[in-house]
Amino acid sequence: MSEIASNDYLECLLKSWSIKPTESQSWLNQLRSQAIDRVSAQKLPTKRDEEWRFTDISSLTHLPYRPSQSECALQASDIEHLYLNEAENSLVFVDGHYSPELSKIVDQAALVIGNLPEFLSTHSATLECHLGQYATFENNVFSALNTAFLRDAALILVPKNVSVTRPIHLLFIATQQEVTSYPRCLLIGETGSNVTIIEDYVALQDATYITNSVTEISLAANAHARHIRVQRENTHAFHFANCAVSLAHASHYQSASISLGSHISRYNLDVRLLDEAAECIIDGLTLISDRQLADTHTCIDHVKPSGTSHQQHKCIVDDSAHAVFNGKIIVRPHAQRTNSSQSSRNLLLSSAAQIDTKPQLEIFADDVKCAHGATVGQLEQEEIFYLESRGLSELAARNLLTYAFGAEIISRIPVTSLRQQLEQAVLNQTQGK
Repeated sequence: MSEIASNDYLECLLKSWSIKPTESQSWLNQLRSQAIDRVSAQKLPTKRDEEWRFTDISSLTHLPYRPSQSECALQASDIEHLYLNEAENSLVFVDGHYSPELSKIVDQAALVIGNLPEFLSTHSATLECHLGQYATFENNVFSALNTAFLRDAALILVPKNVSVTRPIHLLFIATQQEVTSYPRCLLIGETGSNVTIIEDYVALQDATYITNSVTEISLAANAHARHIRVQRENTHAFHFANCAVSLAHASHYQSASISLGSHISRYNLDVRLLDEAAECIIDGLTLISDRQLADTHTCIDHVKPSGTSHQQHKCIVDDSAHAVFNGKIIVRPHAQRTNSSQSSRNLLLSSAAQIDTKPQLEIFADDVKCAHGATVGQLEQEEIFYLESRGLSELAARNLLTYAFGAEIISRIPVTSLRQQLEQAVLNQTQGK
């Protein structure tokens, strides 16, 4: 991709940018203006950039899709199958725009939950301290674009010592063709709080479009959050996502990211353990086929002592698909007594499938316990033979082993109905081969 083509693409996108006269929050307008300045100063990444060397997004220059419009003809009955039984609170966004008619909110007395503009006047100081402060856009053009077009956003603020027992479902639905949507999420967990959120991306049509999402999570001391992220858009879509997490003293962040859809997808996860005894557990599963490309980049940054992080990422790649995993763990000089591990396990189901994996450790402290490793391979013939000896056909044996490989990650998801949906999706894909 040439720099001229890249700049033309970004300039075309920004022509539609404007500040609505009704928006009086000067700090928010200033944030948008800073973002648009950074977009103007950057270009789309190419394979010449180290962080993107396996992911070619040059086709985007031919897709300068306009921002999506706030047009929604959906009824609750149209998306009944997408709701989760366990979730009392569901925030629904259609093509990046909040839909109050499709959303369900019952816990407003216990927590702050809803669409960002509703709280700009009542929670301005808190929002100014958090929004746009973690997912920085200095050197990230996709994060800058999302912030420049920031309008609606899922906001969840869990007050001090409040435990939300049932998961909160953030449902992002794509319906429009040849548009770009900019979903945004902000989770603020105050001291001692506990919450589970499900960030769910789905499509109701089979056309090409672009999703550019940003999620920011801030956990105060002793706060706990489970974050389940599911990307199951159609295989013509382009999906770019950035998630930034800030962890305070003894806070706990547990994440599970499942990537099944999109023609090209890229997920950046940055977790910063900013105080002592912070902990994160990161699970990931990529299951792709045909000519899909799924790229996952993670960075776990240990800044203070006694932090703990454990990460396991799995890829199952079939046909001519291409999966990328780059996982970096940084242990800063003052982060003594860090305990960190990282595992990248990858399964190739065809001779044309491709996986590029790169686990990284950057350790600047001497009293640490760190380990990482990566494996890439095919199904073991001995395991296939064992199952055949028990009466299974070769195809059934392969399907069962492939399913078991992915189900290890899915089985850790604590939401039963979502777990069953994902297990069925994996089963359907393995049996389909």
